[in-house]
Formats: sequence, structure tokens, C-alpha cells
Amino acid sequence: MAEVICNTSPLQYLYQAGCLYLLPQLAGRIFVPPAVVEELVAGIQAGVALPDLSQLDWIQIRQPASLAVLALVRDLGPGESQVLALALELPQPLVILDDLLARRVAAALHLPLTGTLGVLLSAKRRGLIKAIAPILDKFQALQFRLSPQTRAAVLALVGEEDRQGG
Repeated sequence: MAEVICNTSPLQYLYQAGCLYLLPQLAGRIFVPPAVVEELVAGIQAGVALPDLSQLDWIQIRQPASLAVLALVRDLGPGESQVLALALELPQPLVILDDLLARRVAAALHLPLTGTLGVLLSAKRRGLIKAIAPILDKFQALQFRLSPQTRAAVLALVGEEDRQGG
């Protein structure tokens, strides 16, 4: 990963699973738009365990110049909208999104994208983590949406056995 623009949920789940440290090891620069910061701050104020981005010197907060390009996509949240708008302004960034609609819009815009699981796959392939299965267990305990089929496919991609039986 070179330049990355990250949405809220990947930051949330990686942080809550103790894996947020993987992002700066996988990316050159990591950008987060203000709406993502606002979502995280609101969550922290509500008592949710979320990262305080002001304490992470490897994350750069960057405001998109314009959101007009995404005005027709009404069902995107502010974080997703700003992530996609910012991605259109940078040369070939990798967008990290989990939201299905946002991923569909990113694909329609021909933006390179991955999700939280893609971050784990990259980390495993680069030898930054020994196993993905224990992290997936943590994600599931945190209510991360993960079907048994997706879990099995992710583990198969890295040659891990699915202890939960898929």
C-alpha cells in the first residue's frame, strides 16, 4: 500500500482488536477526512473504545476540496462520502472501506480499494502477523459482520485452517 485513505470502521475494528499498528507498516501515508475524525470523536465521547487520531502522528487529516461529485449518492454517510471525494483528488490512493454501498461507489469510480480484511491479508502476506484466525475471532466478538463463508475464504487465502468449521 502506498497512499491510503481510511474510513471509520477499519480504524475502529483494527484498534479494538489491537491491530491498528499494522496500518503504518503497510502504507506510505494514511489520510483521514474530517468526517471520519468527527465520527471517532463522537464514539469516544459516547464511551466507545476508539483511537484518538490526535495521538497518532502517522495519520494525516485532510479535507477534500469538493464533495459535489458524490452529491447524487444519498445513502453514503459523511465519512464514506469524504473518503471517496478525497480519493478522487489523489493520484491512485488505496481506499479502505467496509461499507458495501461505499465499496460499490468506489468500484464504479475505478478507485483501488480494500477493506479491514484486506488489511489483515496484506499484513499476513508480509509477515507482520502470524495468524489471521485469532484476529477474526476478536472481530466477531466485536460484532464485525463476517459470514462463515467469508471467514473460510480469508483463512484459505493464507493457508490457515478454520478452527470454527466455517
